[in-house]
Amino acid sequence: MISPKLAKLIQYLPDGLVNYMAKKVIDSIINKYVDLKIEGIENLNHIKKPVIFICNHLSNSDALILNKILKEQDVTFVAGVKLTENPTTNIGIRIIKTTVLKPNTADKEGLTRIINIVKGGNNILLFPEGTRSRTGSMIEAKKGLLLIARVTGAPMIPIGIHGTEKFLPINDSGNMASESFHHAKIGVTIGKQISLSEREKDESKADYETRALTNMMKAISELVPEEYKGVYK
Repeated sequence: MISPKLAKLIQYLPDGLVNYMAKKVIDSIINKYVDLKIEGIENLNHIKKPVIFICNHLSNSDALILNKILKEQDVTFVAGVKLTENPTTNIGIRIIKTTVLKPNTADKEGLTRIINIVKGGNNILLFPEGTRSRTGSMIEAKKGLLLIARVTGAPMIPIGIHGTEKFLPINDSGNMASESFHHAKIGVTIGKQISLSEREKDESKADYETRALTNMMKAISELVPEEYKGVYK
């Protein structure tokens, strides 16, 4: 990615100039390194806001690719707050409409902000797994999606993505600033709109939550190759 020194320098430039430069750089990187195949684009036709886009998560480049595809949908991406604290990844955050959430915590403020965005009639995109998969396949989702879907009542559109883990691989040391781009074939499949499952009579809350969340994640897993399905095969 952009070197840490350059990233720190960029932060002191005017926002408009930074955004313009960053968009140009990201577009050129995607055009140079990515062989992108998109399927199901027709499922974006006639979308009535708000909707919740849900997608599996493999790389910090996922949002860059999805933002390019969904540019006409006016989507706010939900990102971990850690991305804003790193000068390099913060460049990406600045060119993508984003709201942050503290992962693995009861971040009531962050969840309230997300819910208000949807209730305000705006689309969001979130990664239900809450973090990038280190296995290259789907991992167990967090329950935050259930709360957001239940409180807002918004329909969901599942998206399956694969190949981004090769485009911008996760650094083994965990240092996101050291991650770099590579040539990769990336596939994105957009599914048909789904709704939150209703609770069945005599079904316990725990059983319902497990079933509802699994159904949503299965909708995503149906859109990725077999080797990416992970725990949702």
